[in-house]
Amino acid sequence: MKQDTLLAQSGARRDPATGAISMSICPSAAFQHPALGQSTGFDYSRTGNPTRLALEESMAALEGGARALAFASGMAAVDAVMGLFSPGDTILVTEDMYGGTFRFFERFCKNRGLRFVYADTSATEQTADILKQQEFRGLFVELPTNPLLKVADLNALGTLAKKHGLIYIVDNTFLTPVFCRPLDFGADVTVYSATKYLGGHNDLVAGLAVARDAELGGRLAYIQNAVGAILSPFESWLLLRSLKTLSLRLKKHAENAREVAEFLSGHKAVANLRYPGLSTDPGHAILTSQARGHGAIISFEVASHAEVERILASVKVFFFAESLGAAESLITYPFVQTHADIPADMRTRSGLTDRLLRLSVGLEDPGDLIEDIARVLN
Repeated sequence: MKQDTLLAQSGARRDPATGAISMSICPSAAFQHPALGQSTGFDYSRTGNPTRLALEESMAALEGGARALAFASGMAAVDAVMGLFSPGDTILVTEDMYGGTFRFFERFCKNRGLRFVYADTSATEQTADILKQQEFRGLFVELPTNPLLKVADLNALGTLAKKHGLIYIVDNTFLTPVFCRPLDFGADVTVYSATKYLGGHNDLVAGLAVARDAELGGRLAYIQNAVGAILSPFESWLLLRSLKTLSLRLKKHAENAREVAEFLSGHKAVANLRYPGLSTDPGHAILTSQARGHGAIISFEVASHAEVERILASVKVFFFAESLGAAESLITYPFVQTHADIPADMRTRSGLTDRLLRLSVGLEDPGDLIEDIARVLN
C-alpha cells in the first residue's frame, strides 16, 4: 500500500474478533499464559504491549524499516540508540544540533565512556576528512539541523558511513517519513521526537527509533526492554490517531511556512533567514533532491537582543513556547531555551546567536500568521 493509505489505516485491522477499526487501548501490565512454556505473544507490557506494537509496526512500514520501537520521549529513543555503542567508541555528530541531545551526549554518555566529535555534516568533504583522521563507530546526523536548518547530503554520508563501517543514525524529526525516509539513503536507524509532527497536537510526549534491518532492531528491542523507557498504551493510541492525518498536516504546515518565509525574505528587519523551502536557501537544492517537502521550521535574526525580548512579548497569534511541530504556531528563542547547554564558542561558530528566533509554523490561516509577525517586526 502507498504511504497515505498506510497512514490513514494506522493501527487498523488488528482485532478480527470484533472488527474494530480503531486500535483499542490495552492498559494491561501482564498477560495470562495459555500453559507452561506458551505465550500469546505478550507477557509483560515493558517487553511488549498490543497497542504499542500496533504503533511500532505502523511506523516500521511507513519508514521502510525492519523494526520500530516506541519510547517515552525522543531523548529516551536517543538513549537507546547510544546503547548500541561500547565504552571507547567515538561518534561523529552534527555540530549545530538540538541542545538537549548535546547535553545528553556531553553530560551522560561521556560518563559511559563514549566520545563525540562535532562537525558541520552539511559539508560532505569536511565530514569525509574528519572521518579519515581517527577511528569512528557512529555517525549521528540531524536533518535539517535545529535551529539553523542546514541540510546534509544523506546519500553521500551513507556512502561514507558504509565505507568506514559506521552505525549511521539520522534524526528526522523535522521532516517525518512523509517528506523523507533516511533509511532509503543508507541510514541504519532513524530517530524521532514523536512529540513533534508525528504527534502534532501538543498532547503527548513520545519518541521512536526505526531500524533498517532486523538484527539492529532486535538489539534496540533488547535495550528497550532492559531499560524500560517505553511509551504507555494510551499515548501509543494517541500517536496512532495522529498518524492518520500526518500527510495532510505536513502539507499544510509546509504551505504555510513557505508563505511566511516568503514574507520574511523581503523584510528589512530580518537577517540571515533560513528556510530550505526557498530557492535562495543554501540547502534548497539538496533537500529537494532527497525529500518530498521542506518542512515548516524557519529561523532568522533580528537587530538585537532587545528586539528579541520585545517580539516575544508582543506576538498574539504565535505562542512563545519551546516545542515545535503541532497545530499551533510557536516562536522560540533557542539561545536560552533549547540550546543553552551548548558552549558559547560552539554557538558562535555555528551561527546560533542571541538574536536568533525560530518559528514552528502551524496550521492557522497564513494571513493571520504573517500579520502577527509583520506587526511585531514593524
